[in-house]
Amino acid sequence: MRDNIRSVSSDLDLALRLAATADAITSDRFRALDLVVSRKPDRTPVTDADTAVEDAIRAVLAAEVPADTVAGEERGGTIGTGRTWVIDPIDGTKNFLRGMPAWATLIALVDGGTPVVGVVSAPALGRRWWASAGEGAYTDTGRRLSVSGVDDLDDAYVSTTDLGSWVKYHSREAYLRLVDACWESRAFGDFWQHCLVAEGVLDVVAEPIVNPWDVAPLQVLVEEAGGRFTDLAGVATFEGGSALSTNGRLHDAALAKLTS
Repeated sequence: MRDNIRSVSSDLDLALRLAATADAITSDRFRALDLVVSRKPDRTPVTDADTAVEDAIRAVLAAEVPADTVAGEERGGTIGTGRTWVIDPIDGTKNFLRGMPAWATLIALVDGGTPVVGVVSAPALGRRWWASAGEGAYTDTGRRLSVSGVDDLDDAYVSTTDLGSWVKYHSREAYLRLVDACWESRAFGDFWQHCLVAEGVLDVVAEPIVNPWDVAPLQVLVEEAGGRFTDLAGVATFEGGSALSTNGRLHDAALAKLTS
């Protein structure tokens, strides 16, 4: 149940302010010569900017909504049935540390197990996207987002993050079946490709392995843009360990290619 005192608009306003806090840190540390990089137990990289952003966001949340819980990529936490802020301080850390501009801070408010607010802020790209349940999805140009009207895989643009991840976590052949059925394939990767589905630029995005903080804000963004977001089993959840974003019209056909 949502807190009767707070509204979706006030939660979105807070999320946007959290994104501004994050942008100030990440923009300062991007391409910094003294960037500190280490490896987590799963061998994925983490920088001093990742931890600084999550700590700063947690500090604001503790001051403004102390009753809410927080789950973040770097400091942990559990996503329960109440109000939980789900944070990925830098999605696309490998891009960040290599000086590539395709990275973003992801912020979601999950209530009752469902994302109700989502913000994606990519300052090096000069872009930000946001959505709230029942209020639509928007981008920093002020445009309300809407998915494409493509209704045949033959005409579809499809994207993933890394073909190698399909070999390890799902099936390379399954993804190639989907690619072969579509018009064009790309690998924009991570958050950006899901935002492009919400914008109507891409039609299908499939990922065989994701964490909840990778996609929580993207679920509400895609859905509020009129699309459909599930895991690869077809369940509408950000906690399924995989992700499929589409314009909705192509969802079942894409699932069929990935699971046949």
